[in-house]
Amino acid sequence: MKKKNQHVVPHEDGWAIKGEGNKRATKVTETKAKAVKVARELAKKNRSELIIHNRDGTISDKDSYGKDPCPPKDKKH
Repeated sequence: MKKKNQHVVPHEDGWAIKGEGNKRATKVTETKAKAVKVARELAKKNRSELIIHNRDGTISDKDSYGKDPCPPKDKKH
């Protein structure tokens, strides 16, 4: 079974965490920081990707928690 990537996206009530391909949010939080924290834990647990979006829909950041055979050197963490 393929693990779903976790997306942090804008929501009318704040910020939402959505599994890739899902129509409904897994969770909605008031702040982007809280949504990122929850989504990061889900991505680690599922060994998947975390994709963080801005309000305008562009991607602000990505993190990989899966089995990447050639992982990029992460200079942020």
